[in-house]
Amino acid sequence: MATSKEFHDYVMEQLSRAGEVSSRKMMGEYCVYFRGKMVADLCDNQLLLKPTPSVLRLLPDAPRAYPYEGAKTLMVVAEDVENTELLRSVLTAMYDELPAAKK
Repeated sequence: MATSKEFHDYVMEQLSRAGEVSSRKMMGEYCVYFRGKMVADLCDNQLLLKPTPSVLRLLPDAPRAYPYEGAKTLMVVAEDVENTELLRSVLTAMYDELPAAKK
């Protein structure tokens, strides 16, 4: 099941309160970027965060899921996308842990 445009727009609106966010559509799903670095996927109407040390620390009880069949990385499901303060903290903390965007 692909992510709906409505869910995409809703999540992006919530994330935009944390700062500079953008997305890129990929095969019916979306890659989410924060300040130019890929931080998450929108898959099957779920926000799936990369499992960086800060994400695992700030969301220790969050469920885990694979973004698509055959994926190698188990990602963290952000269930409370309306908690903008938590999302701001998570995105800001994980930003320094992620590699620079490829040119």
